Amino acid sequence: MVATPVQLRTTGRLSFCCSFPSAPGTATTTRRRRFAAVRASAETMATEKLGIKVERNPPESRLSELGVRQWPKWGCEKSKFPWTYSAKETCYLLQGKVKVYPEGHGEEFVEIAAGDLVVFPKGMSCTWDVAEAVDKHYNFE
Repeated sequence: MVATPVQLRTTGRLSFCCSFPSAPGTATTTRRRRFAAVRASAETMATEKLGIKVERNPPESRLSELGVRQWPKWGCEKSKFPWTYSAKETCYLLQGKVKVYPEGHGEEFVEIAAGDLVVFPKGMSCTWDVAEAVDKHYNFE
């Protein structure tokens, strides 16, 4: 089976069209064709793990809508330190890679990296393990 993404003009969704090595017109081919088209939204999806929301590679329109480029910037070198969020923080990583270990979850972590839009809840205590120097825009609410 071969899958190739095709942009649909009317819906803005990606459709993955698959071809099978069956003879055309057979019942098996017809049945497979019904299940062959898989649609995935072209929009980015936000995930939440351990209370941290991460949106990977949001479109520039989303960043503009939030005013991200006007937010203050912060950065740090490779390091490891504890942090507690006294307010909800939304940040957009311009560069870097970090493992965030929320308190009370043992060795479980959330990895964030350049291109991620991240929301940390108010009151979260965690440890930042910065593997690659960070440069980010941030906003506290």
